[in-house]
Amino acid sequence: MVQAYILIQTEVGKASAVTEIVGKVPGVLQAEDVTGPYDVIARAQAETVDELGRIVVAQIQRVDGITRTLTCPVVHL
Repeated sequence: MVQAYILIQTEVGKASAVTEIVGKVPGVLQAEDVTGPYDVIARAQAETVDELGRIVVAQIQRVDGITRTLTCPVVHL
């Protein structure tokens, strides 16, 4: 299982709507509004890195109001 945090920047005033939509994407475990350089942080899980990439590119990045994402895979040291 591969997990990652997806840091999301949104258009002004769109963070709440983006959080709601992203939170419903299959594979997304949690989505939260935050303050700082990013507006939303989501935690996602998939069987493989490729599947995780498809969740981010094919589903999350297509959400209206998202301007940029940064995917941070979880590592176990």
